[in-house]
Amino acid sequence: MLALFYAFISQAHGRSFMPIAGTKVAQKVDSLYSFLLVISVISCVLVIGGLIYFALKYRRKTADDKTAYISHNNTLEFLWSFIPFVLFIVVFAWGWLIYRDMRSFPDDALEIHVLGKKWNWDYQYKSGKRTTAELTVPVGVPVKLIMTSQDVIHSFFIPSFRIKQDVVPGRYTALWFEAEKQGRYQIFCTEYCGDQHSAMLGTLNVVSLEEYETWLGDNPYKGLSLAEVGQKVFSQKCTVCHNVNDQRKVGPGFAGLYQKQRQFADGSQAVADENYIRDSILMPQKQVVEGYPPNGMISFQGQLAENELLGLIEYIKTLK
Repeated sequence: MLALFYAFISQAHGRSFMPIAGTKVAQKVDSLYSFLLVISVISCVLVIGGLIYFALKYRRKTADDKTAYISHNNTLEFLWSFIPFVLFIVVFAWGWLIYRDMRSFPDDALEIHVLGKKWNWDYQYKSGKRTTAELTVPVGVPVKLIMTSQDVIHSFFIPSFRIKQDVVPGRYTALWFEAEKQGRYQIFCTEYCGDQHSAMLGTLNVVSLEEYETWLGDNPYKGLSLAEVGQKVFSQKCTVCHNVNDQRKVGPGFAGLYQKQRQFADGSQAVADENYIRDSILMPQKQVVEGYPPNGMISFQGQLAENELLGLIEYIKTLK
């Protein structure tokens, strides 16, 4: 009976309560969670059901009733202590085995560097390719993510894989997974990191090994003009903080920015030409626009290729 109930809960749990399990570790986590759910339901029924039963059975029936003398029962006292103890040990050992699997990194894992920053994820592959927001990996291949933060503490979470790891400035942390199913999976930041924390989303794209090799060697900007390259970079890296119109977001809107006179917090002025836009991307604290905080923007120094930087400048010039 218990086995049938456990099987039912496991199936219902997989269908309803959690995202699809995309790794073996995720399936193990779900099994442990289902077991905890089963024993919690049984414990609740025994404790609450027993309380109601004894409250009704031994309730005071008349004003003259006296409480009977009840001695302790050694067998019951042993059982209600020993059975929970055994269950706690089982859960601890089961959880430790899953944790060991999560933290034992395969020697042949594909390594990808992850940079968390307000408010996006950047990925650096060993081939030299870089992406923002979307992480692409091959199915059936162990992947090790080596992560750090550019600014504050973030937390990298893939719900379908049941894995999460804090991403800390000034040090490297890591996690690994081996995706079993192709598809697209959601990535979240689960450590509050600022007013745009909820927009710090990403996508994990799991493809076949052949598709991955093709994607890795593909030039994402092939056939695009500089302005089109800039538009693509802007949509990946800039939309959290800037608008393409003149409306202020975290930072100023870019419409009509080019060749506009800018007033800075220190009282100086400058025209927003190509050099100003380049410096604002690479050295944002050099000239802070009046009315904006001095540390409101992070530096993209070392994060943009030259063609991406030139593309951004050309794209901003087209925004009227």
